[in-house]
Amino acid sequence: MEVANQSIGAEFVLLGLSDHPKLEKTFFVLILLMYLVILMGNGVLILVTILDSHLHTPMYFFLGNLSFLDICYTTSSIPLVLDGFLTPRKTISFPGCAVQMALSFAMGATECVLLGMMAFDRYVAICNPLRYPVVMSKAAYVPMAISSWVAGGANSLVQISLAVQLPFCGDNVINHFTCEILAVLKLACADISINVISMGVANVIFLGVPVLFIFISYIFILTTILRIPSAEGRKKAFSTCSAHLTVVIIFYGTILFMYAKPKSKDPLGADKQDVSDKLISLFYGVLTPMLNPIIYSLRNKDVKVAVKNLVNQKCFTK
Repeated sequence: MEVANQSIGAEFVLLGLSDHPKLEKTFFVLILLMYLVILMGNGVLILVTILDSHLHTPMYFFLGNLSFLDICYTTSSIPLVLDGFLTPRKTISFPGCAVQMALSFAMGATECVLLGMMAFDRYVAICNPLRYPVVMSKAAYVPMAISSWVAGGANSLVQISLAVQLPFCGDNVINHFTCEILAVLKLACADISINVISMGVANVIFLGVPVLFIFISYIFILTTILRIPSAEGRKKAFSTCSAHLTVVIIFYGTILFMYAKPKSKDPLGADKQDVSDKLISLFYGVLTPMLNPIIYSLRNKDVKVAVKNLVNQKCFTK
């Protein structure tokens, strides 16, 4: 217990790219530009889904939630990453590290569930269009969105509660840009098998179940679309879900590649990650949130029109 209590006052050193100082300035500019695009792109999507009455539908309500979530997710880590690029020795307190991990966990799990909700919305819209107003009424889609946030928060609470109980009495250098949970667990001087099992269960619930649900939903969607007699009808129906499908493939494809298999401490003591692994994780954290508004803007006619109207209103106001 005494060792665990000492962890509360401990500080971690974020290694980042400190071994490659020449790369730090380049990546600082690159990540900063990507972060600004995330804030602007997702901010515009949130504005148009609120201000344009034509977008007051379940699909765009979920999209607004997704955009807000992406802003929160990146803001929980990217400022810390940018600061680390400019600071020779970047340290973070144990409570600060726990908060950053909690936010990242909550946002990541929430997005997994939210994308599943969006798949259900597209399934009902295409496969049961006559029942869509009843099934996806405001009384249904608002609680659905809220439940995705609650589920993400609950998962974060469980994972972080287990992590903060671990004693960190040895090396305090996190070989990452942020307090990434797997990198932090490697520093614990206690058995982390419970943490690994808990993360494995969470992966099944928040990765496996939504992916399966989305996969089944799109089987029914594609089957329904292929039954439409006219080519124009098939094209119109598919266009309503193509943006969501693209986002799903990018998001889940990347996250499954990186996090589907939790890693415990390396028994051989090789506790330093390869630079490429850290960069993949970093770019995953900014690339997907940056692409989401671009994909929905390019592949969705309603969003294009809403953005143009918003720009024209600003121009006329000036």
